[in-house]
Amino acid sequence: MKRSNRLVLLIGVFLAVVAFVLIIILLGGQGTGRGGPQATQATIIKTVVAAQDIPLGATLTAEMLGSQDLKISERKPGAFENPGLIIGQTVRRKVVAGAQLERADFQDGIAGGRLDVPPGQRAMSVQVDQVSGVGTVIKTGDYVDMVVGYTGDKFPVVTLNPDDDSISVVAGLNSTSVKLLIQGMQVIGTIRPPTPAAAGQQNAAPSGSAGAQAPTTTLGDDVQVLVILSVTAQQAELIKFAQLDGSISLVLRSPADFVDENGQPVVTLPPGTTGVILKTLVDGGYGVLRPELVEAIIPAQ
Repeated sequence: MKRSNRLVLLIGVFLAVVAFVLIIILLGGQGTGRGGPQATQATIIKTVVAAQDIPLGATLTAEMLGSQDLKISERKPGAFENPGLIIGQTVRRKVVAGAQLERADFQDGIAGGRLDVPPGQRAMSVQVDQVSGVGTVIKTGDYVDMVVGYTGDKFPVVTLNPDDDSISVVAGLNSTSVKLLIQGMQVIGTIRPPTPAAAGQQNAAPSGSAGAQAPTTTLGDDVQVLVILSVTAQQAELIKFAQLDGSISLVLRSPADFVDENGQPVVTLPPGTTGVILKTLVDGGYGVLRPELVEAIIPAQ
């Protein structure tokens, strides 16, 4: 028993010495390299920052970006080291000059749970689905137009009886009316139902960057999204009326229509539109045929 105990003790001492030597070697390697605890805090990493104020919805160019050498402790968790990963991407919130570009700048929704309403504007929400909201791919910073349609029951054609001045609805006429009502509204936030893929995409790179996967959209009648628009007081009245008595659709615009060659916002004058009724389609060169009476000959019995 004594000899076996002595052998176990010697083996234990030998293993302890070996473990101690390995620990010394590992700690010595970390103290001189970049991966050790002390080196981690002092490591300097190039970090992408904004070279100028970047407005909401701007598409990033190389001129908008700069870089700073920052310690790891000074970098935001979602900061970028390579500007090539985000050039060409759209920022979903305003970025001030000198701020680090981070993944949250490219995420849709309401940043920080609050809306950044431009001075003199109002925030108004419009509920859309996959048909009326461009497949629910409208995101914060995008520009949209609003199309409104009124059906015959909301826009009847009437006639006046000269005998008793009574008014009656003319039957058999298509009184549907469609108009592009408001143009160039910017989206300042969205509220959409969570999807199973959303949780897995929170830590991913912004869409279009290296290694990122394009967002997917699932069809379904129950998919509803609130699109929050920046509007004037007059536009708010128009939208509310259209919500009560009409059918609304949002049309997605190209961001290039609202920035100059330097990526700065510009005011564009909306082109005029004619609106559409059935007579427009028949007489306006669209080729819609006018119904004609067809005489049917019934054989003698």
